[in-house]
Amino acid sequence: MSLYVTELRRLFKRRVTRVMLALLVLGLAGITVSFSVASHKLDPAKIATAEARAEQEFQQQLVYHEKSVAECEAAKARGENVDDRYGPDCGKEYPPLREHFQAEWYLPFQFEFRSGFGIFISVFCGILALFAFIVGASYVGAEWNTGGMMNLLLWRPKRLSVLLTKLGALLSSVLAIGVVLGALWTTAFWLIGKYDGITGKMTQGVWESFAISGVRGLGLVLAVGAIAFGLASLGRHTAMALGVAVGVGVVSEIGLRIALQIAGVRFGDRYVLSTYAMAWFEKKFTLYDYRACDYSMGGCNPAEFLITWQDSALVFGVGTAVVLAAAIWAMRRRDIT
Repeated sequence: MSLYVTELRRLFKRRVTRVMLALLVLGLAGITVSFSVASHKLDPAKIATAEARAEQEFQQQLVYHEKSVAECEAAKARGENVDDRYGPDCGKEYPPLREHFQAEWYLPFQFEFRSGFGIFISVFCGILALFAFIVGASYVGAEWNTGGMMNLLLWRPKRLSVLLTKLGALLSSVLAIGVVLGALWTTAFWLIGKYDGITGKMTQGVWESFAISGVRGLGLVLAVGAIAFGLASLGRHTAMALGVAVGVGVVSEIGLRIALQIAGVRFGDRYVLSTYAMAWFEKKFTLYDYRACDYSMGGCNPAEFLITWQDSALVFGVGTAVVLAAAIWAMRRRDIT
């Protein structure tokens, strides 16, 4: 039996993998079901109800305005100063307008697949990335912690071959799970749009855009899994990867933001990892520096700093390469016993 097949079996026999996979499926299913319940296909009856409610709200505001004007004029007749309370001319020049009461405001939520599915690609990839991180870290971390890695190396003494095969088994499994669940996720939301909302005008370009976004998302998921694997291998414990993740999150998302803001660094968010994640999913992300504006001179256009998906690819690619290179170096140099 090949080492790769053995590692695949070992990966899916682990309780953590099975539990996390079950939670992943249940979580995604729960999101789709709840969203299906929240979305409503609009029919003529719902539209007529919304129009009637908009008209009712307009008439109520009209009555309230007329009552307010009458009270103001009565107070004026008594010699009271009402300008501060009602404004000049008792507010007659500002009656409610019918166009300010749109029927769309009173319609229930309707999901449109074409315009709304993009954000759910990011949601799916974010959840899958969490799965990849936990499974990737625990997979190799537990092997080191329990002595399984040493026993495996007695049977297969090629260190790098063992480590890279484990990594390949992990990433190929995550990729397969992502492709299968991603197809089901897309189908589920398309069905929601078809039966509980609208799909919009779906063209080949729209589908290609969704596919490219999905590929980018899966690329980031694989990078997250590889980084978790590398960190756990470096520390020979799952806690190593989890600790680094918490530390980076606290330092990058909280500490660094505060420090850069206090220091007055322009476009400080360009040093925060979440900014590059946003740019990766959205193709580009623009930062604004409103401190460059002088509002005493009227409105102004703030300074801009553009981060593209290529910048994100460089950041995440270099980070992944550094972690894996360190893990490989440690595997070759350190004592296994």
